[in-house]
Amino acid sequence: MKNPFTSLYLLAFLLAAPTTWAQSYPAKSIRFVVPYPPGGSNDVLSRITAQAMSAGLGQPVVIDNRPGAGGMIGADNVAKSAPDGYSIVNVQASFVANTAMRNKMPYDALTDFIYLGMMARGPLLAVVHPTLPVKNIRELVALAKARPGQINYGSTGTGGHNHLASELFRKMAGINITHIPYKGVAPALTDLMGGHTQLVMTSLPSAMTQVQAGRLKALAVGSEKRTSFMPDMPTIAETGGTLAGYAAEFFWGIAAPAKTPAAVVDRLAAELTKVLQSPDLKQRFAAEGAEPTVMSREQFTQFVTTEITRWRQVARESKIQPE
Repeated sequence: MKNPFTSLYLLAFLLAAPTTWAQSYPAKSIRFVVPYPPGGSNDVLSRITAQAMSAGLGQPVVIDNRPGAGGMIGADNVAKSAPDGYSIVNVQASFVANTAMRNKMPYDALTDFIYLGMMARGPLLAVVHPTLPVKNIRELVALAKARPGQINYGSTGTGGHNHLASELFRKMAGINITHIPYKGVAPALTDLMGGHTQLVMTSLPSAMTQVQAGRLKALAVGSEKRTSFMPDMPTIAETGGTLAGYAAEFFWGIAAPAKTPAAVVDRLAAELTKVLQSPDLKQRFAAEGAEPTVMSREQFTQFVTTEITRWRQVARESKIQPE
């Protein structure tokens, strides 16, 4: 005869096990995958955040750079990792662009991840060659309309975030400008300074030195609101007219594999929220043209979902095909 007390003890153990396990988390180091090489903003911001989170979690958060395929290799690695809280990944504007651009992906951005929260946001900066006879976005649009097809804009590659952002600008402004793809921001800005192209939308850190030296001219930021880094620089949306409501910016956040236990996800999300309020972290982020941005798990999930939908529409309407 089956002992009823044995069944009760087993049930109590099973109910208590997740709580006990969550309380002991983390019991070892956490792997933070950055799907890009060392040195760029994705890597630097993740390292700063990882170092700050390590203290509160009581275990090292170790950066694991896994570059390739526009960030998809690293994201796929975490999507297929054990959902135990010991593998997390940096997600960013390119993560969204990849999903928006491609019909076939090695993972599903909406079902294979749990989004912990945003780390930071950073504006795109519209820069032009200093000899281009424009002082603001309104004059740039007027010049493009007077010279259809004669103004070239550079990007870091077909289907990249700044390509999509430039196409959104082209579409909303109602102008005909020509896309010139490059393999990274450095060659794109080199050709812009050489006069081979006339416009590039890029991050603040990648362009500010050249702007300050007079080798590039900044016209506006793409963020919804003016940035504290350049408070006198207008937004593209401030141009008004058909460009009212324009918004495109970089963002960085963290995700974990789907089915990671809720208690573990809550612990990671709470630690992320705590470190983002550190004045030291804010100062270190500023060097990368990024501002710490606190979002709840629900808010960041909705943000990623909305961004995928928005950029997918831009890609389809512009008939952009990945390289």
